[in-house]
Amino acid sequence: MFTTPARLFRVLAIAEAITWTLLIGALIGRATGLPPVLVTIAGSIHGFVFLSYGATAVLLAFHQRWGVGVAILAIASAIVPYATIPAEIWLHRSGRLAGDWRLEQTEDPRDAAWYDRTMRWFLHRPWVLALLIVAAVAALFAVLLLIGPPGGSH
Repeated sequence: MFTTPARLFRVLAIAEAITWTLLIGALIGRATGLPPVLVTIAGSIHGFVFLSYGATAVLLAFHQRWGVGVAILAIASAIVPYATIPAEIWLHRSGRLAGDWRLEQTEDPRDAAWYDRTMRWFLHRPWVLALLIVAAVAALFAVLLLIGPPGGSH
């Protein structure tokens, strides 16, 4: 399913946009008399996908060797509803999502960096990488749930 970095990023960018739709729909529903729990459910789904998208953007920023500005733009695109879609299109068209997973060291001196070696180790063990990312996102999600919703409790 995630055979290339571009495919993984596209899936998460679309999922982020879909969960924005769920959240906005729930907010409209609450304003029109639907149960407020819909916002809690949609907000939780959106929050988890938002964090997953951010983690994926960080992963690909290292893997694809994006500059700091590009990485920040990719991550920040999740803050604006539906902005992950144009961000993904721009990253794709500008070649920043091009190529396969870098599983082997090349002659490129950047491949010797500790984070590239670590990335290759995890890419050879995708289930370990996926579990690590899910665990990190779940832990952050749990902390954010304990802190409470933005703007206080409603």
